[in-house]
Amino acid sequence: MLPKSLNPQVLDVLPYLSEITSEEWVKAQPTVRKYSPKSRIFQREEAASYGMFLLSGTARISRIAEDGSESIMSVLQAGEICALFVLRGLSSRDYPGTITAESDVEALFVTKESFLGWLQTHAEIRGAVFGGLLDDLLRISEQHGGRRSESLEARMVKALLRHTSERKQLLNLTHHELAVEIGSSREVVSRALRRYRLQGWIETGRGWIRIVRRDELESQLGD
Repeated sequence: MLPKSLNPQVLDVLPYLSEITSEEWVKAQPTVRKYSPKSRIFQREEAASYGMFLLSGTARISRIAEDGSESIMSVLQAGEICALFVLRGLSSRDYPGTITAESDVEALFVTKESFLGWLQTHAEIRGAVFGGLLDDLLRISEQHGGRRSESLEARMVKALLRHTSERKQLLNLTHHELAVEIGSSREVVSRALRRYRLQGWIETGRGWIRIVRRDELESQLGD
């Protein structure tokens, strides 16, 4: 039974958690935290203590290399669990990344011991988590394969369109953050954005980009 401290809508996003008993919830010490865009949600040192479920919003999983460079590995949607976190919990190795909010985010945290215990004792939870893990790994593989075959132009246009819509034309994203997302350098991204601006497709400022001609950007992707 879901504790009174948690919104019942948690089960709308994570229906398999309905298997958890009241006693198990007490041991799990559940807490819901809210994050604003660009906030750091989860760092590698926290993976030793907590399990996390994304309740709302989107978040990106990034890996920081030894030289300090950052690369985006995947994007989590509401109801999903980071595959790397699950593998870290099962292997007891260091978590190799960070999770950062792309939008307003709510996340459910439980103790790591409870999270791993749920995987062992509840078949529905185990199926949902490992099914999501497989989907996540396939998505990561497809993204990296797509990066090798897609042009920089296509990757940048897709990123600009993904972060915006017809009604939401402004995105708060620096050139560096966009470069990390598409696997390029800030200088290359700045040159491309300057070209789009001169063509009248976008407007830019310090830390923001506004889409002016969405149709022109979409036309760059073809059919």
